[in-house]
Amino acid sequence: MEEQSTVDSIMDSIGNFGIKVVAAIIILVVGLWVAKKVKALFADVLTQREVDATLIGFFSSMLYGAIVVFVAIAAISKLGVNTTSFAAVIAAAGLAIGLALQGSLSNFASGVLLILFKPFKAGNVIKAGGEMGVVVEVGLLTTELKTPDNIKIIMPNSSIMGGSITNLSAHPTRRVDMVVGVGYGDDLNQAKQIMLDLLAADERVLKDPAVQIEVANLGDSSVDFVVRPWANSADYWGVKFDFTKAVKEAFDAQGISIPYPQQDVHMFQENAS
Repeated sequence: MEEQSTVDSIMDSIGNFGIKVVAAIIILVVGLWVAKKVKALFADVLTQREVDATLIGFFSSMLYGAIVVFVAIAAISKLGVNTTSFAAVIAAAGLAIGLALQGSLSNFASGVLLILFKPFKAGNVIKAGGEMGVVVEVGLLTTELKTPDNIKIIMPNSSIMGGSITNLSAHPTRRVDMVVGVGYGDDLNQAKQIMLDLLAADERVLKDPAVQIEVANLGDSSVDFVVRPWANSADYWGVKFDFTKAVKEAFDAQGISIPYPQQDVHMFQENAS
């Protein structure tokens, strides 16, 4: 009888454990299915709200991972295993990882802000973090720039968010600021008219806002004009470079001087006493 009782007890234990295993498997299978559905639904909601695709993928994966961890703990708990220690280990691991990756987390947080608030986008020319270039890609940790001389720069996002950001391509038009100096003996009205004619002949220069040319400074060697035409952002450098060349040639042809820095030295001879 004792042997039969022992066998019955073992069989009952196996049966109970089998039921727990089946229940754990069911929890795991259903939980994973629910996790996939929640992930897809969450991604759809973010897509409808026009959130950046990079953030959609990251946050969806984070949500899916959190649900999977919760489901796994629930399945293990169903087997009769004390999961309190698991939670403590996960919390300790999260703290350790957070301390070890402080710099990366700062870059990540900055990347999220850059993607959400979009102070610039791919294709814009920006000045940030002491660098200037065309934005190639904005990632969660770094931003890639391409300089005018075709050099690739990878910048940590925290260095961009930690200072001012100048977006040179934010608006479709830009003012081209230039300074042109002429000699004190030259006709200022004639010089101004020459520059107005040059800018009027350039089809890239916008009519509105109007071109501004005014005397701004009486320098040591020259009378300085500020020349401020407006152009489309894409034409900025072309207008600046072409005008600089054209005004030199026109001034030479009309006898208007462009003085270089110079000093007058006056010598006095003292009479011998």
